[in-house]
Amino acid sequence: MEELLSHQIRMASFDWLKSLLPQFPDFVFPSKVLANDFFFKKERIVLTGQQGIWKPKQMQFPISIKSRSESIYDDEFISDNRIKYRYMGDNPNHWVNVGLRNCMNNKIPLIYMHEVSKGKYLVQWPVFVMFDDIKNLSFIVEAQTKSYILPENELMIGEPSEVERRYATRQMIQRLHQSTFRELVLIAYKEHCAICALRHRPLLDAAHIIGDGEILGRAIVTNGLSLCKIHHAAFDSNIIGITPDYHVHVREDILNEIDGPMLKFGIQQMHGNKLILPTNISSRPSKELLDIRYNEFKNAV
Repeated sequence: MEELLSHQIRMASFDWLKSLLPQFPDFVFPSKVLANDFFFKKERIVLTGQQGIWKPKQMQFPISIKSRSESIYDDEFISDNRIKYRYMGDNPNHWVNVGLRNCMNNKIPLIYMHEVSKGKYLVQWPVFVMFDDIKNLSFIVEAQTKSYILPENELMIGEPSEVERRYATRQMIQRLHQSTFRELVLIAYKEHCAICALRHRPLLDAAHIIGDGEILGRAIVTNGLSLCKIHHAAFDSNIIGITPDYHVHVREDILNEIDGPMLKFGIQQMHGNKLILPTNISSRPSKELLDIRYNEFKNAV
């Protein structure tokens, strides 16, 4: 088992992360905060570093593992609602890999950090290493519900079922995709609404052109639009359509409707405007996907 001091630091780190959720409600934390802002008994504990498998100097075993944003598009990354986490290097007996193996053997919870953009990590805790796949030089990682973590010496209340673990991990994977998609889209549009230019990040969404439940609805930048919440809702409900040449069309009955200033200035006056596009051409919305979506808009009208 983990020594008492390391365990106390680990549990305190979980409580600290939880305390930051009002500030970071989407579970996306700046790397500077993770590396510098956690203290245990007035001593700084670094929760992440250059290595993917990270062990603070004050602890016996690793406290966190992290992956890069591009890894979620790797078919080997996610399998059967589990995350495959690669060894450091190709030596199963490297001390870092041994440390993670010890976490598995002793059922020690970890913090999982997934880079959604440079300097920002979506953070999930607790996760557990469930299997050691030596043949493929990787560990299998699963999330578990936070109710199984106690603040004292006992780590687990019973054993969560496989169904519970898979469900928690599936939720984590969905959050990885959604958060990565959101960050990449907002960065591409320099954090403003493509229709009205609103720049308040809390009011911005990454809207899918083709829904993520459809065959073409991949969570990639070219299938996304940075929209404020009003225009996102209007786009999803076919009040607004966007042509393949990037022009905004407002539904005719909405154009003829008389209401308050929000409708007039927020919706009606957007009719005929051109989208504010990313400067990087490769990040601009796919004209093919917009064509499919605009045909849906016309049919809905």
